[in-house]
Amino acid sequence: MPNYFLAKTDPETYSWDDFEKDKITSWDGIRNYAARNHMKSMKKGDIVLMYHSGGESSIKGLATVTKEAYQDPTTDETAWISVELKAGKKFKNEITLKQVKANSKLKNMLLIKISRLSVMPVSESEFNEIIGMAEISK
Repeated sequence: MPNYFLAKTDPETYSWDDFEKDKITSWDGIRNYAARNHMKSMKKGDIVLMYHSGGESSIKGLATVTKEAYQDPTTDETAWISVELKAGKKFKNEITLKQVKANSKLKNMLLIKISRLSVMPVSESEFNEIIGMAEISK
């Protein structure tokens, strides 16, 4: 059974469209210890909600972890890691931050509670609620 996460990206830096075009990417450049620790716990096959931050503030679609934690190729500092992600389904209906905040079943989601965190775990019930809101199947 997979675990679930949410990863944020600034669409001006790396958008969902870029990700779909690349198909697989190294999720690197994370320089926050809490986010790094969440990435360390990612296992091959885990599912990641891909979130555009900034002005869009919406969950765009799904990705799958294809390679577990390894040295971040953008730095020589051994404290920082990357994971490899494969693009999955784009949501038929993107889920906005406003929609997440309005859904009482998502009131404890870290996206709301620790909004600056760029990589975070998502509970199975939160994940299922998001999938239902997006009107796609797992």
